[in-house]
Amino acid sequence: MYKALVACRAGMGSSMMLKIKADQVIKENELPIVTQHGSLDSIADFKGDLILTQSDFADRVDTHGVYVASVDNILDKDEIKAVLEGFLATRQG
Repeated sequence: MYKALVACRAGMGSSMMLKIKADQVIKENELPIVTQHGSLDSIADFKGDLILTQSDFADRVDTHGVYVASVDNILDKDEIKAVLEGFLATRQG
């Protein structure tokens, strides 16, 4: 099971909406990912596999080598599925 941090600047509204949608995608597609929610500040202490965030934050984040998946539309389940599958593809093989 992979551990993902869903984060935005403050860790309040947009990242919580993204987490809800990501959890729906994970459940619907039986993806081996568990999510937690936080702000960009929580990335420094994150001990997991994936950071899921919005595209406008992704290039400003010091990820400490953790894989970053970003989406343009936090409500688009197809886009979320694509980035999560892209992450999982990097773990295959």
